[in-house]
Amino acid sequence: MKHQYELRHFRYFNQVAQDLNFRRAAEKLFITQPGLTRTIQQLEDHLDAKLFIRSKKKVSLTPAGDYLFQQINPLFNQLSSIADHTKRIALGETGLLKIGFVGSAMQRIIPNLLVKLHNKYPDIHTKLEELSNTRQLELLLANKLDVGFVRLEHLPDQLNHKVVFREPFSLVLPKNHWLTKRKFKNLAQLQNESFILFDPDYSKDYYDQIMDIFRAAGFLPIVDHKSVHANTIFRLVENGLGISIIPSTLQEGFNLPLKFIELHNPLAEATLTMVWKKEAPSKALHHFLQQVE
Repeated sequence: MKHQYELRHFRYFNQVAQDLNFRRAAEKLFITQPGLTRTIQQLEDHLDAKLFIRSKKKVSLTPAGDYLFQQINPLFNQLSSIADHTKRIALGETGLLKIGFVGSAMQRIIPNLLVKLHNKYPDIHTKLEELSNTRQLELLLANKLDVGFVRLEHLPDQLNHKVVFREPFSLVLPKNHWLTKRKFKNLAQLQNESFILFDPDYSKDYYDQIMDIFRAAGFLPIVDHKSVHANTIFRLVENGLGISIIPSTLQEGFNLPLKFIELHNPLAEATLTMVWKKEAPSKALHHFLQQVE
């Protein structure tokens, strides 16, 4: 009667084939030598093939045994690697983090966090995508994004959040604009100017905050153009099509003939918030969140 073989039959065979010594292989497998011999005999019986030639002086592989060893040894090496990688994923030492962000988060916050993460967990990789605030929330709730960086005041109950950065807003003006830092008193000086603003579809909360800044100055702006990309806004301002208001760090990384006037106003403060789903964050995400602390 043939014995049904299991993974352990091949694992035991693989160890004996490596050592060519039943006693040494049994010690490594933590079984008795007679138990190892029986298991190899069961495998040979099932395969109808003799796998080893045993004499008093040595153990050697038969041609069938040598073929089997050449086929399964790489598989066991791969299986060991898979098991190790699985363990490291469970511990959060490796894996892929999908990160969404609004453009200004890439100026300082995210690069600094990624450097810290890489120094501590070099095998955690990231996929970064610039997305609107609304799109980030959609992907987070659908488990297609691990963490996001948004400019929103109102967030779904399913998400955790942490404010990671506060900064002032700045006016964006063409280089030759009549207004200078010395001449600037308040926004009311610009009530007859055309403005270029981020589209409310990008973030209604953000757009409403900008409108509140104008209301506090006593007027609503003339909005001639809207965009969701800072570079587009800067190009339009550069070409004299209007002026804009942006979070101050957004100017970093651009070298255009523009000037910026920071708004020193407690109401005019841009907030960047990190958001992630409440339910069971992965260990890799947990390590990423720790870098924020």
